Amino acid sequence: MTYRDRAEAGRILADRLTALAGEPDVIVLGLVRGGVPVAEVIAQRLGAPLDVLVVRKLGMPWAREVAFGALGPGGVQVLNDVVASRLSPADIAEVNHREQAELERRERLYRAGRPPLDLAGRTAVIVDDGLATGATARAAVQVARHLGARRVVVAVPVGSQEAYEMLTAEADQVLCPQHHADFMAVSAYFDDFHEVTDDEVTEALTATA
Repeated sequence: MTYRDRAEAGRILADRLTALAGEPDVIVLGLVRGGVPVAEVIAQRLGAPLDVLVVRKLGMPWAREVAFGALGPGGVQVLNDVVASRLSPADIAEVNHREQAELERRERLYRAGRPPLDLAGRTAVIVDDGLATGATARAAVQVARHLGARRVVVAVPVGSQEAYEMLTAEADQVLCPQHHADFMAVSAYFDDFHEVTDDEVTEALTATA
């Protein structure tokens, strides 16, 4: 099964999250950038606020897809000590510096003067457009907990079986209608999988403000 686009994926996920509709502590968090159009539809359907969770994966210098940790807003840093132990302090500092600069750029752009993200005591619904390795979503769950979330739900339209199983051990609930052992690229499960722009993200946040 393929989705027509991210909006259709959002509608299908929202139909499975109706138990959260009207709950006052729920906040829907799109992972930038591809998760935001999915999250926008979910937030509208649930009558919940939409925000973005800017997470930067800390990748090994020689293999950026392999994460040794992640950065989140408010100075949150999550490290995988086993993987990070393979790096020198100088290597860690260099990657940190680069990713922190990009995180701060995106935070300035997307928050646009809005207050810092506060998840204390809330149910955070973390939304992305798919799970390949699941490393970014896993980091997002950990960052949300560091920011005080009481409950963390991950909602994605499609993912690999491996990533799905990994996340079920991290989040309180994982909603993933399609998870495949023979997973291909996320784009293979969408008819329209255009690259989401910064303008689309800021427009979504403005529309649901």
